[in-house]
Amino acid sequence: MARAKSKQDAALAELRAFGLAYPGAHTKSPWPGHLDLAVKDKTFAFLSAEGEPFSISCKLPHSGQVALMLPFAKPTGYGLGKSGWVTATLAPGEAPPVELFREWIDESYRARAPKKLVASLGEMSPGQKAKPVKKRIKQ
Repeated sequence: MARAKSKQDAALAELRAFGLAYPGAHTKSPWPGHLDLAVKDKTFAFLSAEGEPFSISCKLPHSGQVALMLPFAKPTGYGLGKSGWVTATLAPGEAPPVELFREWIDESYRARAPKKLVASLGEMSPGQKAKPVKKRIKQ
């Protein structure tokens, strides 16, 4: 009998799909236990693989200091924390705050992707719906 997907595995799959919706995004697996998100071969989100303990690391140049105030967040190891990378690790069974981690992925993509790809996004992230644009009428 197949094992049911945990909340954490489901969240990882959702976050990975969200990240892959960005222009030029692809997966990258530099070592076992990870299936990361990258753009132009530059990682913008380190994500644990399904079945592994939940972990996400993103470059957060704007919200990093606030993120580090969260009980599950710490500067990313290997010296990356000095460059604005933040890692969130959750206890087994703890439900991931998916919307927060979507914001992290968006900020990290914008920090790591080539400017041309970021410009193609405008202000929206891939998961947002476009707001109707009101045309200004010249008088």
